[in-house]
Amino acid sequence: MHKEPLALVPEILLLIGAVATLLTGSFLPRGRQWIARAAAGTMLAASLVAAALAAPGADRTVYAGTYALDGATDAARVIVPAAALSVLTLASGRVRGDRRETEFCVLVLLGSLGAVLLAGASDLLLLAVAYLLASIPLYALAGWGRDARGAEAALKLYLLGVLLGITMLLGTAVLYGLGGATDYAALAEGLSGAPRAALAVGTVALLAGPLFKAGAVPAHFWVPDAVSGATVPAAAFLTTVPKIGALVALYRVLTVLPEQVLEWRVLLAAVAVSTMTLGNLAAFAQTDPLRLLGYSTISQAGYLLMALAVAGRADALRSLLLYLAAYAVTNLGAFAVAAALPNLRTLAAYRGLGRHRPWLAAALTVCLLGLVGTPPTAVFMGKLTVFSATWDGGMAWLVAIAALNTLVSLFYYLRWIAPALSIHRPGPPPQGAGPPGGNGEQREVTAAAEPESWAAGTAVAAASATLVLGAGTGWVLGLLSDTLVR
Repeated sequence: MHKEPLALVPEILLLIGAVATLLTGSFLPRGRQWIARAAAGTMLAASLVAAALAAPGADRTVYAGTYALDGATDAARVIVPAAALSVLTLASGRVRGDRRETEFCVLVLLGSLGAVLLAGASDLLLLAVAYLLASIPLYALAGWGRDARGAEAALKLYLLGVLLGITMLLGTAVLYGLGGATDYAALAEGLSGAPRAALAVGTVALLAGPLFKAGAVPAHFWVPDAVSGATVPAAAFLTTVPKIGALVALYRVLTVLPEQVLEWRVLLAAVAVSTMTLGNLAAFAQTDPLRLLGYSTISQAGYLLMALAVAGRADALRSLLLYLAAYAVTNLGAFAVAAALPNLRTLAAYRGLGRHRPWLAAALTVCLLGLVGTPPTAVFMGKLTVFSATWDGGMAWLVAIAALNTLVSLFYYLRWIAPALSIHRPGPPPQGAGPPGGNGEQREVTAAAEPESWAAGTAVAAASATLVLGAGTGWVLGLLSDTLVR
């Protein structure tokens, strides 16, 4: 049965961390809940180290072929805990002293565990279980703030998540009926002779769940409302960690599907184009930084899906993994700036930030230009490798559309960068902007307010990391594997 508990040490550490954090926080007074947060951070770091140590091991499956230990899983085991640890760091100022501080940390750990299991699942049943584990903590995280906006965000996320989760289970049942198995190795053989129409229905239904987690069209509706309604740290987690597990899971599933029966590459390319285009166009009119970032994450999902459209071909997996790492650090850096200045709820409110907080303005500029794909940032290298793999995979038209979308996206990112770097004093606010009775002078004082130190430090560290990762892309690509096992 290939039962190897020691092969799952990174996942086990995340689970133990969630239990230990919950128990620790249950017996601590409100003023000392930081100990539980420290325990959560320690276990995330331990899982990260364990994953790095286990990465050189042989590629194989364990537990009767239901869980794959290969390059894709190794990368997810590293990226997910690192991203979750960054979320805990940027959230320190927001959750410190809150009566639900421990709850936040436990949800982050469980959501991270679900994302890792999604990435490594090599069986339809495990994929379904991992989807639930990766989803349920997110519903609670979205409403963690216990306010009206958070409740609305949690409700929308929950309803759409449940609907698409049931749809995914329907697809699982259909594919099991067609292939006669749930593990991917046997399923790949069983589906080769399946009826085309039934296979198409099962595939579309199955893909609904991971596409929801990735925030891709047509399952993207929850993203802007959840991001703007949840607390900033929760929004950072929602738009980063689940996307990692979902896209790797999608890649695995797609390599199982027989191309001679179903032309799934065209379907994924169409989803990629729709996702990046809708995300970019919807971001144009946004004045709330969080909603802008929400639509930005949708567009980023479109670029990432390009690697899935050429799944199984040369360098497709490595380019996807590199882009995921680059996206995670850059996206978290942008959210960290928003977390450092939580009272700035409009783009215009950032006017004068460069004059008062130059390091924070610099971090914001690097991260936003990084999301565009400006050299020498990590996302630029991620996009370059994904575009190259897509071009080599025979989809030059998709690369052309993505390049045009990248150029177009520069507009709305500059709408945020421009006021942040402006040296002019702000003028009168637009009608309805800012606090009641506010004026331009008051808004400038808000922009000059003392930022939350942990979030600000995370923003600067993330901006630095995206530059370092961009410079060290060649070394990182050498560490990534382009093979999957079943």
